[in-house]
Amino acid sequence: MEIVPPKVMGVLNITPDSFSDGGFYFEPEKAIDRAASLIGQGADILDIGGESTRPGAAAVSLEEELSRVIPAIKAIRSRFDVDISIDTSKAAVMTDAVNAGATMINDVYALRNEGALSAAAETTVPICLMHMQGTPETMQDAPQYKNLFDEINAFFRERIAACEIAGIDKERLILDPGIGFGKTHQQNVQLLANLEQLKWLGPQLLVGVSRKSVIGNIVGKPVEERMIGSVVAGILAAWQGASILRVHDVKETVDALAVCNALMAERR
Repeated sequence: MEIVPPKVMGVLNITPDSFSDGGFYFEPEKAIDRAASLIGQGADILDIGGESTRPGAAAVSLEEELSRVIPAIKAIRSRFDVDISIDTSKAAVMTDAVNAGATMINDVYALRNEGALSAAAETTVPICLMHMQGTPETMQDAPQYKNLFDEINAFFRERIAACEIAGIDKERLILDPGIGFGKTHQQNVQLLANLEQLKWLGPQLLVGVSRKSVIGNIVGKPVEERMIGSVVAGILAAWQGASILRVHDVKETVDALAVCNALMAERR
């Protein structure tokens, strides 16, 4: 059986307020330099976002988001042959980003916002649907589940069906369980330890746990000191079948994946 190694998605936030790198790459020149660095470190995909989705984050206007991400996508596309994911929930941003050169849509609202489903259906690119209880402003206000996996699986079944009705083939879909998005610490740990309970749905899994609070709670470290814990969590996700790891620390993740892939190949 052919083994397909997980892809590494490097995070590139064009925002002033993202939890890990907010404001670092807000200027276009710095964003381009960061893109070059991530690619040099081995990133397969760049995930470009112009609106923070950290807990408590406020929304930004369509015009502001477009002004942040479209110039960056065009500049990166003109310089590098790399897959570019647009991290957005706005239909117009999806459309303009794909026209500018983005090759993937990554939506934390899973195409539930107005016009997003039809906008995504008009493209041919892969689409990542993320599970989130609530909104970024409210998602960490005492999230509750009767059965975590049953409810997440039900959500994904509904979204997959909605996509298929809209004309989006299931083969284009990627699922993200939404670590840190409307889950308690224990629920995040439960998800990370049992990803196989989502694999039966069919589409690939994207896991984004890099530097998040679940890692900080486990290791007792601030954001800037969570690299090792994040890499370990990502590798354990890959071992359970994750197809894409969304990370801040690309070089370290690539090295760790090389070891993981070698061991997985030997087991198979």
